[in-house]
Amino acid sequence: MKIKALVPLAALSLMLSTALASAQTSVMRLSHPVPTGHHVHKLLEGFAADVKASTNGAVEVQIFPAEQAAKAAENHPSVARGGIEAAASTNFQWGNTIPEMNLTVIPYYFTDLKKVRAWFDSPAAQILEAKLEQRGVKNLMWLYTTRSAVFTANKPLRRPDDFKGVKIRGLNRLADTALTAIGAAPSAMAAPEVYQALQSGVLDAALTDVSAGVSRRFYEVQKHGTVTPYFMVWYHVYVNPAWWNKLPAPQREAIQKAARKAELAAFDLTEATAAAAVDQLRQRGMQVHVNTPEDDAAWMAAMQKPVLDEFLKAAPQDGKKLLDAVDRL
Repeated sequence: MKIKALVPLAALSLMLSTALASAQTSVMRLSHPVPTGHHVHKLLEGFAADVKASTNGAVEVQIFPAEQAAKAAENHPSVARGGIEAAASTNFQWGNTIPEMNLTVIPYYFTDLKKVRAWFDSPAAQILEAKLEQRGVKNLMWLYTTRSAVFTANKPLRRPDDFKGVKIRGLNRLADTALTAIGAAPSAMAAPEVYQALQSGVLDAALTDVSAGVSRRFYEVQKHGTVTPYFMVWYHVYVNPAWWNKLPAPQREAIQKAARKAELAAFDLTEATAAAAVDQLRQRGMQVHVNTPEDDAAWMAAMQKPVLDEFLKAAPQDGKKLLDAVDRL
């Protein structure tokens, strides 16, 4: 009888030790909308591995790509409420609630790589991070995603006049002022929804990161693409403040260190991915035109001022303060 009693006791001991180990592990569920082939997902995989290694497994980052955990528009409220611990969003997804987050999508304004590299810990970054905290989340990292956009369609889009009457994927009300100014009909849409909209004819054209044009396979439903340094985009990662504040200080420091490593790694990976994407689109059958400096000057003349004016109208105080801070980078 004694021998038989030892078996369940041993099993119980194992269960308790497993539960204890599980209780000692903090889980960061991280939701994002990009497919696994996107370079941002690869950066996040590296971040997760670094966090696990640097915390000796005490913090586990579980990544849920391609809207598996939440739709793109649901990521912020899910994190703010504590439904998930973390998420990654493009900065322009905040454009209707935090207009200052549209800074980087002012056409041809913030695409100088030296300025982008100087962003971290700058007064400009701190302005936006404070805005995010007011919305119930703590920003963890800014992942440089693109400064090279592609406008895709089934006809060439070479001049501003070519956009007249074109139903095109937009970003948000403020950013879409540029498209409206040249006669297009923008419809703000999350990236995962665009392919089907192009395929079904709901949209005639799309605007996206040139690398995303490859990873989201736009070449399957669009014949032409025009590549231009139209805007810069961050995929930024933010966390639930209550969850973050409960972590021991050494774990928070390890996560922040891994985040900074990912931020810096994003530059080389993003630049290399964007450079390769142009040839990849061509190899897959898309007719790609890369704007000349003269082309860009014509596009900027038609598209920058309407967005800049709208930006300052939407954020009359902090918007000007933010632009001045960026100019000093």
